[in-house]
Amino acid sequence: MAQDSTRLSDLVSRRKFIATAGAAGVATVAGCSSGGDGDNGGDTSEPTTADTGSGQETTAGEQSSEMDTSVLTGDGSSTVFPITNTGASYWNSNPEAGDGDYWPTEWADEYGTDMRLADYFASQYGYEPTGERSNPPFRVSIALSHSGTGIEGVMEGRVDIGDASASAADELPDADDSTLDDFVDHVVGVDGQPIVVSREIRDAGVESITIEELRQIYRQEITNWSELGGPDREILALGRAEGSGTDTSFRANVYGDPEAPISPDQRFGQNQQLQQAISQADNAIAYIALAFVQPDGDVPPLDLVIDGTTYSYGDNLGAAEYPLSRDLHAYTWQDTSRKEAAFINFVLSDFGQEIFVQGNDYFALPDDRLQTQREKVAPSNYE
Repeated sequence: MAQDSTRLSDLVSRRKFIATAGAAGVATVAGCSSGGDGDNGGDTSEPTTADTGSGQETTAGEQSSEMDTSVLTGDGSSTVFPITNTGASYWNSNPEAGDGDYWPTEWADEYGTDMRLADYFASQYGYEPTGERSNPPFRVSIALSHSGTGIEGVMEGRVDIGDASASAADELPDADDSTLDDFVDHVVGVDGQPIVVSREIRDAGVESITIEELRQIYRQEITNWSELGGPDREILALGRAEGSGTDTSFRANVYGDPEAPISPDQRFGQNQQLQQAISQADNAIAYIALAFVQPDGDVPPLDLVIDGTTYSYGDNLGAAEYPLSRDLHAYTWQDTSRKEAAFINFVLSDFGQEIFVQGNDYFALPDDRLQTQREKVAPSNYE
């Protein structure tokens, strides 16, 4: 599990609610929080000068009329969805500095600004601050499907950002190098993909399995929990839909081939659906994203033993050597526009990594990787 935040720990339950508030589209829960407009609210007809954080100032009245303020769209992985959708909800709310729920004073002070949240991050890319709640410089809409859809959507120009929990190369095994080279890979977090079971199985004493046993379960070579020290009950092996990043990554990481044949008893298109199916069964096992584990609830994790090392939820699933770890991607196509960069940089910020990534139980990027990803979308690239 991602390291505990030492800041804003009381916001976790509210963040969780926002992240799951809608199956698709713009999450607007954050915009429902009450609060005044602050010093930046009211009449914005006069030019506003904002610190861009890069040693320069952007004068709102001088902003180029060619600035793209249309809705930024995203689609794809249900694994990445909690990250980008939570980010969209905060962005679209555009809360004032000092809003204790969504843009607390300590965070605004860390960035040295009294601007509204989206106003601040967008202004670094030349966007005019609106000074209004629920009215960001541009809106963000994130849809929910799976990785294959997100990758195809960004490639075909239907969306700006394609969320994926597997690489484009694994999702498009027949694509040529020139096509794959057109994807711009923005890694926004890391998932230590866990193995989970129904609560009844965990309570019956099954606490761990080996990776060899896991492979046999999904090839229907082990079919009863009694073979693993559990009750005399058939194993219900659940999986994600083919084309989902979670399924592709599972096959790549467990079997060494993203197209390896496996035979789950049932497949589900989204992690949310899979989580519900596990909770309603008394004999299930599944591979799922970290954000959907319920360690004290109906979807508890199993320890996974690999080459003599035990990997446990809340302990070492984020270890570099854990083979089921996978990057979480927000792809753009051929280039990354100013608008796309502004939002992705928001997710990659210290604020975004803590609230949107760690707040959804994923692992924030380590400093060296975070720096590399930030450089791809740095405001200086768009001057």
